[in-house]
Amino acid sequence: MEKPQVIFLDAVGTLFGVKGSVGAIYSQIAADFGVEVAAESLEQSFLAIFPTSPPLAFAKVEPAQIPELEYRWWRSLTGAVFNNLGYLERFPDFEAFFGELYRHFATAEPWVLYEDVIPALRLWQIQGIELGIISNFDSRIYQVLAELGLEYFFRSITISSQTGAAKPDPEIFQIALQKHDCSPAQAWHIGDSKKEDYQGAKSLGIEAFLIKRSTGQERKSLSVGIGDREGIHTLPANT
Repeated sequence: MEKPQVIFLDAVGTLFGVKGSVGAIYSQIAADFGVEVAAESLEQSFLAIFPTSPPLAFAKVEPAQIPELEYRWWRSLTGAVFNNLGYLERFPDFEAFFGELYRHFATAEPWVLYEDVIPALRLWQIQGIELGIISNFDSRIYQVLAELGLEYFFRSITISSQTGAAKPDPEIFQIALQKHDCSPAQAWHIGDSKKEDYQGAKSLGIEAFLIKRSTGQERKSLSVGIGDREGIHTLPANT
């Protein structure tokens, strides 16, 4: 397999994941604001509502507007998660709760960095491969990457909220490629979503690899070298 010019990676579920569960974090912080709700119920509500939300992407807006639009997007989703369970009105001050929750997810505290990530990124850098992130995330990613010790590995960070397009839309991949002056045939993309990452990248002609963190493959799946056939095969590209 020929060495790529650039390897793009997804963020959440590929480089780092939620520590515990979203529901558990929501439940813990809600309790701090006097609202007791089971973590399992919140997790189920989040998993039901998140896929129905509009893309976290804001086209044709001024850059200065994006942070507020990101905040409102997550405020709407979080409100729906609690409202779905009948708990929204139980908050004496939902705005204060949400503000704390939003700030919390901008830190390293709710995230866990997968142990194979740093060795893989270092290996690719040694091999002279450029690295980039393509993620359906918001601008908090910059602080999260810094706190997790990842920011210096990546030449580019392309996120949906700032590009106005979310994976699997080809536009977000095209924007990322332009940052590296790279053709699709010279790039790889690694992510955990078959639709957003694997199919999205493939639709543009980018070599794609699907990583399944939940199946226990995280120990070796990113720690591969170009030409390391055994390692490459730990990425189930045809899944």
